[in-house]
Amino acid sequence: MTVLNIAMVGSDELAREIAKPTDQRDVHTYVHKEYQDEIAKIISIIRPVKYPERLRPLLNSISAARVGIIEINVLDATLGETLVAFASSSIKLGIVVVNPPNGEWVDQDMAEKMFQQAGLTQWQFMGRDGVEIRNQLYKLMEQIEQELIQSAASPLVVSIDQHFNVKGIGLVAIGYVQSGTLEVHDELHILPAKTGGSTKSLQVMDDDVKLAQSGDRVGIAIRGAKDDSLSNGTIIVKPAIDDKKTNTQIPLSVIEHNLSKLHVTASPFQKRVLKEGDVIHISTDLQFTVGRIKSVDGNCLVVEWESPVYIRRENPNPAIIAQLDSNPRIIGSADLVTMD
Repeated sequence: MTVLNIAMVGSDELAREIAKPTDQRDVHTYVHKEYQDEIAKIISIIRPVKYPERLRPLLNSISAARVGIIEINVLDATLGETLVAFASSSIKLGIVVVNPPNGEWVDQDMAEKMFQQAGLTQWQFMGRDGVEIRNQLYKLMEQIEQELIQSAASPLVVSIDQHFNVKGIGLVAIGYVQSGTLEVHDELHILPAKTGGSTKSLQVMDDDVKLAQSGDRVGIAIRGAKDDSLSNGTIIVKPAIDDKKTNTQIPLSVIEHNLSKLHVTASPFQKRVLKEGDVIHISTDLQFTVGRIKSVDGNCLVVEWESPVYIRRENPNPAIIAQLDSNPRIIGSADLVTMD
């Protein structure tokens, strides 16, 4: 089974023309499954319904996605911020649908210039036809298939955004497998709680499975962990290995950051200049953490985080940096080096 997650800023009506609605929370999801050579190929649309009022749902959607969809009703500041969000992430491919309300008009030439200015040069403008958009999404899946395979072969990182207790099952964590694979009976390491557990059972698309891999939205029944070890933004990885008998040493797949040096790439639409003492937020792998700038040297910042940030050891996605009182709220992207 191959899953392509798509972050969408657009209407429920358009999303339903492309895929079937499944989960309706503050982030709505829509799923379409096809079989190619007896292998399930799934597109999963993640739509942040509380954006633009709240920024985090948009950034969480982008954290889990590899492709984007933007439906344009009007050229406004919200569209500009949306472009900044996608451009500041690792999402280089996407689909644009110009769909003004009845009797109104959107200048598509101007919209295309905005995408070029934001650096989203590989996004494709299409008509409002759900079937054609769906077919194009499958073409994009083929285009990045090797990337998806490599992600599944990487060390495990699971980002959690829900958790609850189920009678007869116990503690269940819901989230996205950002990289790697997870199997039933695997030992787990839960961060930032730094507690252990093991995988009792797994569910993907409401089906019991023995294995979940990169791209899957997974439900993990966890044995041996307490409810207070989980929160929105928890990261689950496999435990580190330090076996002196076999001389085997495998570190955690993420690096803990409490104090970081950030190399920031600012958005071309962002005019604010960050300074010492400013408060910023970081978004990466569904984590949304606040920090305070300790020093500034050009585009390099030293930031102390209010709570730990966990960055993938291998092939980390660019972290998105935001300031909630900025306009747009997103500053740009950053690469992090721990200074702990």
